[in-house]
Amino acid sequence: MENLIKTPVEMLSHWVDTQGDKVYLRQPIDGKYVDFTWREVQQKMHQIAGSLRHLGLERGDKIAVLSKNCAEWFIVDLALMYGGYISVPIYPTANAETIRYVVEHSGVKAIFTGKLDHWAEQEAAVGGDILRLAMPYDTMPAQYHWQQLLKLGQPLVDEPLPTADQVMTLIYTSGSTGKPKGAIQTFTSYGWACEAVIRDLQVNTTDRLLSYLPLAHITERVAIEGSSFYSGATISFVEGLDSFVDDIQRCRPTVFFSVPRLWTVFQLNIINKIGEKKLKTLLKLPIISSIVKRKIKSGLGLDQSRLNGSGSAPIPPSLIQWYNNIGIDICEAWGMTENSAYSIINYPFNAKKIGTVGRPVEGCLVRQTEEGELLVKSPGLMSGYYLQDEATAAAFTEDGFFHTGDLCEIDEDGYIDITGRVKDNFKTSKGKYVAPVPIERKLAQDSHVDLICVIGSGLPHPVALVQLSEGSKLQPREEVRTSLKETLDGVNPHLESHEHVDAIIVVNDEWTIENDVLTPTLKIKRHVLEKAFSAKVDGIRGAKVRWEDEL
Repeated sequence: MENLIKTPVEMLSHWVDTQGDKVYLRQPIDGKYVDFTWREVQQKMHQIAGSLRHLGLERGDKIAVLSKNCAEWFIVDLALMYGGYISVPIYPTANAETIRYVVEHSGVKAIFTGKLDHWAEQEAAVGGDILRLAMPYDTMPAQYHWQQLLKLGQPLVDEPLPTADQVMTLIYTSGSTGKPKGAIQTFTSYGWACEAVIRDLQVNTTDRLLSYLPLAHITERVAIEGSSFYSGATISFVEGLDSFVDDIQRCRPTVFFSVPRLWTVFQLNIINKIGEKKLKTLLKLPIISSIVKRKIKSGLGLDQSRLNGSGSAPIPPSLIQWYNNIGIDICEAWGMTENSAYSIINYPFNAKKIGTVGRPVEGCLVRQTEEGELLVKSPGLMSGYYLQDEATAAAFTEDGFFHTGDLCEIDEDGYIDITGRVKDNFKTSKGKYVAPVPIERKLAQDSHVDLICVIGSGLPHPVALVQLSEGSKLQPREEVRTSLKETLDGVNPHLESHEHVDAIIVVNDEWTIENDVLTPTLKIKRHVLEKAFSAKVDGIRGAKVRWEDEL
């Protein structure tokens, strides 16, 4: 059977034929765009693929990519596909230990490095005989630089197209529960997911997308990079964290995906500028309300965005509701590395279903186990975990459904509410099981809470660890304490007695990727916090609110 799903390499040829001189990639350098047309991207792809052959790398070899998002990331990705190589993307924020693990486990022969904030700390992980190839940014020392790679050997042309079941990439999970696993994605599984995004979200050549969430993560690789391959849309990149807002305003995206963390930051900025009470008042006045909404949208650079999404971690329903009130609808979506990220989405946006992740997309089947675990099956599913046959076998049912590890409820309209993780449920010292996620969601309604993690394995009762929002850190402690105590006293009576939260502990140190509390996709590593806090919080009773320095 011929390959019905076209590969990104074929799609590139299509856009070169139909709009070859149109700008495809826009890379800001020193505050100005450096533009690449579709034709230029294809020429560079041929040249980079040719230089890899010249350097003795063969079809089927694995090559890592370690860089923040940039135009060259796309070009390298296409060159690896075209040359028959298997790409292994690594998070640009990964620490040396993770990089070393991925590089050794996958067996890469070469690595492309690009824009990195802390390459000096990461460099030791890329050792020995791995060939280093550099993109044109401040990056770790390399044997070959971008300008050299664009001249080495002969451009590679007339290569056989990738076949449907050929492995395109190994995507390592962000490792929220232990060592990362490498999900094997083929040209078919990746292509199916990208085409499904285009079909449902109706992205086309007139769309402008902004690429800034890590490309090493499946969501960005499918929803943004993949969308552009299959829709012919234009992509702009971000120069740096300081220029982020300017970069959004310069791009004025028509489709914009983000993560809960960033939607929260935007919300705080808006509230700090206008003031919460004033904003509520203004939104009640008919004509003023629409002017205020317009101003907020254009201040964010989202006045042209017809679709806003959130994924990769749970977003508080109250936050989506808040945005809905100011005229910005955020479609929550759910996906995993293992199913090419695109499975379930609340699109078209349904305000009545805020708090759910939406319904399965066409071609994706879902069902529940007796325990309430969500099982999914779609053509976007991985072939398995690289070199981990046992983990692969355990991940699938006999009829090919994937065990997501997420607990869910499915309503009568088919909308799915993710209620927690199977592995997150812990046993207290009283031998009772507790599901922490629903408790976290209730406590997180307090606006002083930025991040929250409920622990309790082996403790008499659960305890909530809280990182305060920026503004709350500046407020008097007793004010914050009173609010958190009210929230806690409002939540506990609605929980089973064994679920009652004994204390809220406000932590001293910020939770970050660097101190290993957050994964690169900003999920909280519960096991890390349990290890750090279980002994500290044992013995606190009676629904207290304490700061870590008061323990």
